[in-house]
Amino acid sequence: MEHNKTPAICQIYPRSFQDSNGSGTGDLPGITRRLDQIADLGVDAIWLSPIYVSPMIDGGYDIVDHRHIDPMFGTLDDFDTMVAKAHDLGLQVYLDQVLNHTSDQSPWFQDAIAGDEGKADHYLWRDPKPDGSPPNNWLSQFGLPAWHWNHQRRQYYYSQFLPQQPCLNLRCPGVQDAIATQMRGWRDRGVDGFRFDVVTAFLWDEVMKDNPPARPEVQDKVAGENFNPYTYQDHVYDMLPGDGAAYAENLRKWAGDDAYLFGENTSGNQSIELAMAFTQPGRLDAVYTTDLPEGRGSPATIADMVNRSDSLHRIAGWLSSHDQPRHSRGDASDLVLALQMAFLPGPWIIYQGEDLSLPQPKLAKGDVTDPLDLLYWPDGPGREGARVPVPWTADRTDHHGFTSGMPWLPMAWDGKTVQRGLNVVRPFYREVIGLRRDHDWAGAQVIACEADGDVLDMTIQTQTDQRFRGLFSHGAGQPGNCPDTEPLFRADPADAQGWFGAIWQV
Repeated sequence: MEHNKTPAICQIYPRSFQDSNGSGTGDLPGITRRLDQIADLGVDAIWLSPIYVSPMIDGGYDIVDHRHIDPMFGTLDDFDTMVAKAHDLGLQVYLDQVLNHTSDQSPWFQDAIAGDEGKADHYLWRDPKPDGSPPNNWLSQFGLPAWHWNHQRRQYYYSQFLPQQPCLNLRCPGVQDAIATQMRGWRDRGVDGFRFDVVTAFLWDEVMKDNPPARPEVQDKVAGENFNPYTYQDHVYDMLPGDGAAYAENLRKWAGDDAYLFGENTSGNQSIELAMAFTQPGRLDAVYTTDLPEGRGSPATIADMVNRSDSLHRIAGWLSSHDQPRHSRGDASDLVLALQMAFLPGPWIIYQGEDLSLPQPKLAKGDVTDPLDLLYWPDGPGREGARVPVPWTADRTDHHGFTSGMPWLPMAWDGKTVQRGLNVVRPFYREVIGLRRDHDWAGAQVIACEADGDVLDMTIQTQTDQRFRGLFSHGAGQPGNCPDTEPLFRADPADAQGWFGAIWQV
């Protein structure tokens, strides 16, 4: 059965979505309780960040077992109930798959430490150099050393993220069999697709040569308050995204042709080109890159993406996530950006609370648990702020409707902000999602795209041969080249501060 290749997706970070039992942590019954409101928004699917058994060192992305649900979120029966209700409401369900690594508490890793050579092959173990130093100069993406000494095996193991997240050897047949089994298991429970974490980091050079330094102009660009030592290397050997793109054919085979598959691409300068490679026939349906949030959805960013891609409908649009600070400024710019994102031809990922224009919360260091935020405090990426539980009411009773207990992160939402979100922003999102669906913008081809300073001028042609022109001004006021006719839809409220967005059928 043909599946929707350009869905509107609501990303749910389950720990922060809705608590059902007063534990202070969101859970599966809480998600089930709120599915009607998600469906009312008009999205096609929900994507759940990891709900698997985890010590939660890295927010659930350090997984002990992909086949079982962590008790903090509920049970398999709770999951089945959620999937059934989602399907009744016309929502598809996508689950996260974190294939790059496991938790160091995984039975596989613990067996490897204990001397099981079969399980040792599931990871990357290497002997030290003659002087006792690590096998090469690779760094983790968090800026830490990538090699970690294990006394029991008298070897180093490799990790691209935290020491508690040893990398899997995805070339190992035993690992591949396990991945295929776990994916089939979730498909049998009604899961409609998967989101794959860091697909560009799946594979690496088997000879394990040292990475060369990045070019001086690259090093100059990444220096400053957000400096990370990782960016000072040219990652030509520790990441082989081209091989990873071919590996995506395995993911398609294991998931099935009718599954919706999309992946996260974090590979900098070649992000768009790699997105095209990962989404060739028989691979993933879409990839999302960091271009849009890093460029704050600017006209120049979008024009660059169009110029570098052969089909923008294979690149998902997004601005916020569990890994990125919330983009909202709490003003009319959020509405213009929402209309602009709806107009892009690819899938659209809407992070929980984005439809309320929730701003990025400021947390005290003592409240932060995220290891990356703490490592680079106070200049870290702000991942924890994006994970503050979402409010469901402007009233602070029961922590804005999230929990009757104590939320796992402090919630200090401003009631007026939440009320504006409920009264103005959410209805706006509902309307533009409807426009996107009713006029077939998703999956359209870009006919023309030009960025002139802070103004984006883009024309698309739908699969039914209708043409639409969108003009979006990022603070420069209404463009002078607007058509004389009344637009199909516009976003230029009184508090726009120069932001403007409108779409015409041409």
